[in-house]
Amino acid sequence: MTSTVIDAGDGLPLTVGALLRARAAERGDDPFVVVDDDVLTYRQAERRSAVLARALLAAGAGAGTHVGVLQPNGSPFVVSWLAAARIGAVTLPFSTFSTPGELAGLLRGADVELLIAAPGYRSHRYDETLITAIDGLDLTAPQPLMSPAVPALRRIWFDDATDSPTHADWMLDALLALADEVGVDVLEAAEGAVTPADRMVIVHTSGSTSAPKGVIHTHGALIRHMANLNEVRRYGPDEIMFSNSPLFWVGGFAFSLLATLVAGARIVISNATDSGAVLDLIERERPTLANGFAVSVAHLPNDPTFVDRDLSSIRRGNLWPILPPDIRPADPELRPTMLGLTETGSVCLLPDADEEVDLPESKRGLFGRPAPGFEARVVDPDTGGPTPTGEVGELWFRGPFLFEGYYGKERGEAFDADGWFHTGDLVVVDGEGLYYFKGRAGDMIKTSGANVSPREVEGAIAAVAGWRSHVIGLDDPEKGQIVAAAIVAPAGAGAGADIDAAAIDRLRTDLRTELSSYKIPKVIAVLAEGDVPMLSTGKLDGRTLQAILGEHRGA
Repeated sequence: MTSTVIDAGDGLPLTVGALLRARAAERGDDPFVVVDDDVLTYRQAERRSAVLARALLAAGAGAGTHVGVLQPNGSPFVVSWLAAARIGAVTLPFSTFSTPGELAGLLRGADVELLIAAPGYRSHRYDETLITAIDGLDLTAPQPLMSPAVPALRRIWFDDATDSPTHADWMLDALLALADEVGVDVLEAAEGAVTPADRMVIVHTSGSTSAPKGVIHTHGALIRHMANLNEVRRYGPDEIMFSNSPLFWVGGFAFSLLATLVAGARIVISNATDSGAVLDLIERERPTLANGFAVSVAHLPNDPTFVDRDLSSIRRGNLWPILPPDIRPADPELRPTMLGLTETGSVCLLPDADEEVDLPESKRGLFGRPAPGFEARVVDPDTGGPTPTGEVGELWFRGPFLFEGYYGKERGEAFDADGWFHTGDLVVVDGEGLYYFKGRAGDMIKTSGANVSPREVEGAIAAVAGWRSHVIGLDDPEKGQIVAAAIVAPAGAGAGADIDAAAIDRLRTDLRTELSSYKIPKVIAVLAEGDVPMLSTGKLDGRTLQAILGEHRGA
């Protein structure tokens, strides 16, 4: 049952602690989170997080304490979040891609008091990152930490051995040893004091166009929103989700992890770099849906064993490259997709039709309708007035499942006087009330007085050439801006060697049947996948790409 209010009187537990206890009682030893060979059952999640929660209480944490989590996908991340949420502390998940400067800014700006971290992941060493980020951090000395660079931060615990000489005080075992100082009755009292209106998590925005903002979500609103989304997408206790979304971003945290807890289902994740190992996991766990970033699994079909793999258990989802042939789309743009924002707790526009059904050409790029409980308005960004059907406007939202606000910011920086959140996303609504995403307001290219949607141009390039691209505007003294495109070289293309000048000329010729002349890129460069500039948040670094394309223009 979907609901437009947080407490619908249907018995859904509206705090993480109550929800976890209910699911552990129902599911027991059924797997909750599977990350390669790391399996966390519902019972284990409840018991391990209870021990860590008691330890956090003994260390002085409680309602409202900001607990940072710097861990990759895995059971340690899940247990850290559950433990903090159970006692009313606020979890702040940090990107494992963070640079020392980014991490220092996030720790300081979010007033993080306690931090639980992995010592490292793949090529990243977080002990070294933290030493660089925090002036005066000495891991050989006992805690607490006292640094003017992060005045609120007092303690850091690493959940495994570090490469740096480290005092025992900095290890998670030292924290867990405190658990016996706090009785179960104290934990129960702390859990009982948590309300649906209390803050659960602060997730930072990407910061692609400005400094990252801490987006605050509360227990009840986020849990109910996930329950609604689960209802729409048919995600229940018998489902198994394969997800490649990082848990520190809202898509992974809410739409994957929290939604799985709400559903009482199972989530399967892989940290493996070997494509064969990922495919082994999928075959073993037999997921029923696959959700996340399609580009991150695009390499799997190149594995020599792929054609012999049995992936038939997957019956829906947006990871097109690994869907079984009978439901794999020939053109992903003719399958409905979803729009998600950090401020809307992940998905805010989603289809009400089957994801496995191809759309007619007239509905190419469909994003669906507003999620249950979200009141939407499409507004002329210049006048603030309503936008006529079929014309591009800015998407606004209002409703009980939106974020509480930005940490450390005034409410007016998040909402207008009438409670509307201005997303900055541009959409078109058709005569049936269906929404089509057209890009970000700040990304719109203005050339010779006309507006060009980068997404429209990217879609046209994919349609005529099958190439993935990133389209941006470059400043131009005569036209204001011109359209520029970076073509991402397909795997095996030798960083673009197979896309020569003749191929680019053919692309421009073919685009004339799809786009008006002013929309056809005047500057086109070919970049290898690894040369596309990305922020640590995983989003495109538009400023750096502009510089790259600007250099190509002048070459």
